[in-house]
Amino acid sequence: MTTGKKTTTVQHLLLVDDDRLVLSTLAHALAAAGYSVSTAESSEEAENWLASGKQRPQLAILDVQMSGDNGLTLARRLRELDHIPFMMLSAYSDPTIVEQASQQGALGYAIKPIDPAQLIPAIEAALARANELQALRTERQQLQTALDNERAINLAVGMTMVQHHLRRQAAFDLLRQRARSQQRKLGDLAHDIIQAFEIMSF
Repeated sequence: MTTGKKTTTVQHLLLVDDDRLVLSTLAHALAAAGYSVSTAESSEEAENWLASGKQRPQLAILDVQMSGDNGLTLARRLRELDHIPFMMLSAYSDPTIVEQASQQGALGYAIKPIDPAQLIPAIEAALARANELQALRTERQQLQTALDNERAINLAVGMTMVQHHLRRQAAFDLLRQRARSQQRKLGDLAHDIIQAFEIMSF
């Protein structure tokens, strides 16, 4: 595993290929183009490096055909491992492999031999698409969190109504006042009230 020079502003790429010549050539060209580049010669080496938690790549570039686990297998694990975006490299333009890569969520597909100058626009397009997908995931997660908090608040208000014999607005005001006095979010307080009730019930 080798790592290119890193700064706080460059995009970090993970390049995985069992052909050392291709790996070295592309790594040097991409580093010269301003990317931070980490390399691995197998799926297993790439997984071990990712598991170490040293750095999360903005994009993984994977060879399809490798000894051991192939690039498609690694791609599936990358998708399951924190949604790491990827594009594929192959010596063949087999429609079946292209379709499999697309189904795995590949953001690009390049055919060897590869001219690094032609690969860079594909990388930039893949990075842009990856950023769009991450923004959508973040928005969806924020919406789900808001919905979860709303349900928790409604349930906690109902519990407070029963416990203190209050009307709904009075129960809500009581919870809001308590959250402010504790300098907490109302949703967090509501989740704690529900958890406490479940523990007591158990």
